[in-house]
Amino acid sequence: MARYVDSVCKLCRREGEKLFLKGDRCFSPKCSFERRSYPPGLHGRQAQFRRKESDYRMQLRAKQKARRVYGIFERQFRRYFHQAQHQKGLTGQNLLIILETRLDNVIYRLGLAASRAQSRQLISHGHFDINGRKTNIPSFLVSPGDTIVVRDISKKKSFFKDLAKNIDEGRVPEWLELDAKNLTGQVLSMPTHDQIDATLDEQLIVEFYSR
Repeated sequence: MARYVDSVCKLCRREGEKLFLKGDRCFSPKCSFERRSYPPGLHGRQAQFRRKESDYRMQLRAKQKARRVYGIFERQFRRYFHQAQHQKGLTGQNLLIILETRLDNVIYRLGLAASRAQSRQLISHGHFDINGRKTNIPSFLVSPGDTIVVRDISKKKSFFKDLAKNIDEGRVPEWLELDAKNLTGQVLSMPTHDQIDATLDEQLIVEFYSR
């Protein structure tokens, strides 16, 4: 599985806004975006004053932002777009629903991980059962009725013991349900567009791939 190994703070600076890729650190004074909000690179400071807002640039930035928020590389993102095209309904909304129902995002939305990157690592290390079966594929797409459980052997680890004490049930979206005591989550329904907590412009993404 490919993964991004450079500084993720550069991604936030490149998009000109916080993407909250480092979990709790993004809410602390240590967040590098708070200190250097200009784009990375040798001419980053000058670049923020001479950007040209062409249609292509806006479409590209919308697509790149979505990829970076969900931690997906280009080939897989394009495959999701083609999958969304062949589903009923609006392509842009279908795409966001596919991204939201990835297992790594669901674990993050349930509060069982501080970031999507941490969620992917926990899944890859085999800490979760889906419907009673061990699953270590972050891109697994969940469906309504699926049950996500931290494995019994994993609950003994200090990370999950601390998580059970401090987890915030209030941040869980309406389409998911969390049992914080037992570290168990359930998918109640597919997310609607209004329930997707991401500042993404899906129409610009559709326009980018439709050129």
